[in-house]
This record gives sequence, structure tokens and C-alpha cells, in this order.
Amino acid sequence: MTAPHQQQSITVAITGASGALYGLKVLDLLRARGDTEVHLVVSSSGWLTIASESDLSKETIEAKADVVHSPKSVGNCIASGSFPSKGMIIAPCSMHTLASVATGLSDNLISRAADVCLKERRRLVLLPRETPLNLAHLRNMVSVTEMGGIVMPPVPALYQRPGSIDELVTHTAQHAIELLGLPALESAQRPVWSGIKNR
Repeated sequence: MTAPHQQQSITVAITGASGALYGLKVLDLLRARGDTEVHLVVSSSGWLTIASESDLSKETIEAKADVVHSPKSVGNCIASGSFPSKGMIIAPCSMHTLASVATGLSDNLISRAADVCLKERRRLVLLPRETPLNLAHLRNMVSVTEMGGIVMPPVPALYQRPGSIDELVTHTAQHAIELLGLPALESAQRPVWSGIKNR
């Protein structure tokens, strides 16, 4: 007799760097899978960026996750190594968050949850958004990589000849999810997206 299917817990964090659409797309893709329990943490700067880059309300975004955490609640379940989790994606990852993770600062729930992933040898994928990069940025990326994290700058895959911003964002978000060890699903390739502001 086949054992009942268990959902895998994934933490998604959205921080204050430009590129909130990457985190929102990750939420959509994970939701479309139906096999993951999504825990969402958005920093205060992350909400400001979302407001400038998307028309989606806070309530709509939070509804994309199964559990929503305050970044100030450092004692929540995702901050504990005993909480079963497949891993974490920080998309986008600000340079402040990158530095916190690189130095083990654990000054909020996002950096603490990332630290737990590293110490428990779970997958941690960071999508840092900054350019050009100074030496501190580069050294922090090296530190995270040496600790076992995956640094994945959201570089557009132009060889696919994307026809829209959504296609660019979807490709990157799906790749980040695959780096957690979750295979791509046909049904999760291009879910409907209507959150991009008309300029």
C-alpha cells in the first residue's frame, strides 16, 4: 500500500531589492505544484518594493502562501532546525540580507531561517539584485557559497527569445525552484500572471 503523500515545506522570503516579481512568481509556481507548504516572509523594505513594482494587494500576495510570518518573529517555526523543511529561496535578495546571511547575523526571521538552512545542510537559494557589484558584495557571495548556499543572480535567459517580462521572470523563478531539488512540472511552467504594473 502506498504511503500518503507528504507536502514539502518551502520558505520564500522577499526583501527590499528591486525584483519583487521574482519572489511573487516563485509563490505562483509553488502554488501551482500543489505538493509544497509555502511559508512566506516579507521584509518591511520588501513590501515597499512590491508596492512600487506590482499592483497586487498585500492580502492577495499573502494568500499565495500557506503560512505568513512577520520578519520580526525570530522564534517562529522556520527559525528552528527541528522544523522539517526542503529549503529556502530569497527572491530578490538585498545586499543587506546577503551580508546578514554571509556573516551569520540572524537579526530577523529571514536571515535566521537562512542560517538554519545552512547549519542543517538544506538548500538555500539567493537571488541577489544589485549592479555593479562592489568588493563587499562579491565577498559576501563567496562566503555564502562556501557555506553551501547557492547564489543565483537573476540573469535573463535571452537565448530563449522571451516575448514578455513574464516569460523572463518565470524562467528564472522556475530555475530557482529546481535548485531546491524540486523537478519542474508541466502544469507549473507558465501560470497566469497579472501583477505587473502598466507603465
